[in-house]
Amino acid sequence: MKIATWNVNSLTVRLPHVLDWLKAHQPSVLCLQELKMEDSKFPVDALADIGYQAVFSGQKTYNGVAILARHDITDVQIGIPHFVDEQKRVIAATVQGVRVICGYFPNGQHPDSDKFQYKLAWLQALLAWLPSELTRHPQLALLGDYNIAPTDADVHDPAAWQGQNLVSPEERAAFKSLEALGLVDSFRLFNQAD
Repeated sequence: MKIATWNVNSLTVRLPHVLDWLKAHQPSVLCLQELKMEDSKFPVDALADIGYQAVFSGQKTYNGVAILARHDITDVQIGIPHFVDEQKRVIAATVQGVRVICGYFPNGQHPDSDKFQYKLAWLQALLAWLPSELTRHPQLALLGDYNIAPTDADVHDPAAWQGQNLVSPEERAAFKSLEALGLVDSFRLFNQAD
């Protein structure tokens, strides 16, 4: 199964690119983040025309997530259970026995901001939910825009990022907690250019 993820930063703007990419690469599943569109405007027909089903949770102007698949999509979950959130950042579904969770992790803005506290609460809610998902679905893929640089190697200038969000000890600890659940950072499975 080929699974991919893409922060489209407006599906309205990127739809032609998404359709072209899907035709060229034909993944089994594509997770999208930052749709920036309401559900009523989601391009269900355009995707169906090229053989993709979709489940989505959209929001005008900001956020929004979707899972596109060439096969049946079942057991859909929108949002993190027991975490009240107006922001549309998580959607999960099962495709061919694989649990796919698409997340648009909060940015956090700055460690001194309320948005950063929201990010930490969101991450804790995600970490509290995932163990039960992993128990129910041993084949699980968590995809999306994490908005976390797990190591200094993930930023161009580590000194310039000191004290900023995306690289804070709290965010990196949350990322390590995801790995401690048994998840593997697929990016690290491939040799990276220096």
